[in-house]
Amino acid sequence: MVDQDPNVSRETAEGVPYDDTPIAAAAERASQVLTPGGAGQLPRPPQTRIMTVANQKGGVGKTTTAVNIAAALALHGLRVLVVDLDPQGNASTALGIDHRAPDIASVYELLLGEVTLREAIQQSPSNERLFCVPATLDLAGAEIELVSLVARENRLRNALSEGTLAEFDIDYVFIDCPPSLGLLTVNAMVAAREVLIPIQCEYYALEGVGQLLRNIELVQAHLNPGLHVSTIVLTMYDGRTKLADQVAEEVRRHFGDKVLGAIIPRSVKVSEAPGYAMTIIEYDPGSRGAMSYLDAARELALRSPAPETARA
Repeated sequence: MVDQDPNVSRETAEGVPYDDTPIAAAAERASQVLTPGGAGQLPRPPQTRIMTVANQKGGVGKTTTAVNIAAALALHGLRVLVVDLDPQGNASTALGIDHRAPDIASVYELLLGEVTLREAIQQSPSNERLFCVPATLDLAGAEIELVSLVARENRLRNALSEGTLAEFDIDYVFIDCPPSLGLLTVNAMVAAREVLIPIQCEYYALEGVGQLLRNIELVQAHLNPGLHVSTIVLTMYDGRTKLADQVAEEVRRHFGDKVLGAIIPRSVKVSEAPGYAMTIIEYDPGSRGAMSYLDAARELALRSPAPETARA
């Protein structure tokens, strides 16, 4: 048996060099992303950007988008906090936080004023610059309990206005909302300056978005004048169908330059990652899904903050 010359690329059965295969390309991308500094450094915003990730239509990739853009920004050297405002706690799970642990300080106690942000914040094991305020099942009853509280729409804003964001030197806060337009989502909109809306490239993509926009206008008029839709992310794109292109074109025509150029593809890997308590960035960093979220995060960070978010 003749030894393989290390200077000659091995070939597949089809005669294609291994270096040119999709697996090799993904491995090379993953190696680059995971190398310290390999993802590059993104500029820090003038002040903490607080973004609500909302869409009351379920299954559009809302939580997936929140945690993966957060993880991508952290990989680029920024300090990011995810506030899990969905009782299902999927964002907490994806970030590796055990939100079922007994006596855990969660966003539920934070909203009721029983703990401070400093007590509720936890570091994700995947990245030292990535943090989370976890959600527990107790949050399911929070909407009822909040009704009788003073300044019920401002509970989250008051909690996030503490010096803790400055203490942890947070650059971005992503608030992952439940798939509804109730009091928890209103709290998220009052606490934020920007709204990020994930829209899937499928039938009825814009269904319900009109109602969401009307609710945002109500919050603007009565509770948070600085709130605005700053970012639209197209998700679940399947390039094999004409429908996906038609939906993407319709969304871009409707929202203009608020739509990110990066499009998130439909991906089994992206769906699998939360089952392993990981983001796609950690689970399969060389995959198309991971690359797409890295591109989306980079584009979001390089966009100049709107006047409402800039430092005076």
